[in-house]
Amino acid sequence: MKSVQENDVEHGATGGRLFIVSTPIGNLKDITLRAIEILKEADLIAAEDTRHTRILLQHYDIRTPTTSYFDFNKEKKIPSLLKRLQGGGTIALVSDAGTPGISDPAYRLVRTCIDAGIEIEAIPGATAFVPALVLSGLPTDRFAFEGFLPQKKGRKTRIESLVDEKRTLIFYESPYRVARTLRELAQYLGNRPAAVVRELTKKFEQVARGTLFDLNENMSQIKMKGEFVLIVAGKQD
Repeated sequence: MKSVQENDVEHGATGGRLFIVSTPIGNLKDITLRAIEILKEADLIAAEDTRHTRILLQHYDIRTPTTSYFDFNKEKKIPSLLKRLQGGGTIALVSDAGTPGISDPAYRLVRTCIDAGIEIEAIPGATAFVPALVLSGLPTDRFAFEGFLPQKKGRKTRIESLVDEKRTLIFYESPYRVARTLRELAQYLGNRPAAVVRELTKKFEQVARGTLFDLNENMSQIKMKGEFVLIVAGKQD
């Protein structure tokens, strides 16, 4: 297995490198050997929440220094992270769970590094929407990932724009808004097949399947805790 240093030589890198590292979405065993190696050998780990990431690092005895990088400090942190990369440092970017760049601010740092000529590597691994899609039992050949719906302005417009979408639809949602979102999806999209998936890979993982109307009627059977993925069938011909 190649180390960070060996990768640098092989690619002919003269500056630093940004590693986009996928981390477990629940079960700490769902991490690749390469991800562990990168996290151990990087100069710095940029984490969405350093307190959350510390649990993973302690589990694998990873002692690399960490710094926070999240949606509300990204504009302030990007210049310092870029400076470190331009000075030859290696930074591993992680989110709270899953693949950085999926519904989090990793895109901004990645775009900045591309524009600055910094080399970037993605270390693949866990992400929530793929296993949720597979578990739903809905078509997987074509799908549209919508992430989180707007909380206020533009929410109704976004849902209505999907009425004629034939691909399977995938949404992320928090436990505080999932009931509202299911009601609105049923209201605007009609009674389509759907699935609610929560707490993937964790002890209390739950998958509820049915139609949007059924799921709304049986919300009391779904515990409002953890992270949710909603899968909705596309428009049928």
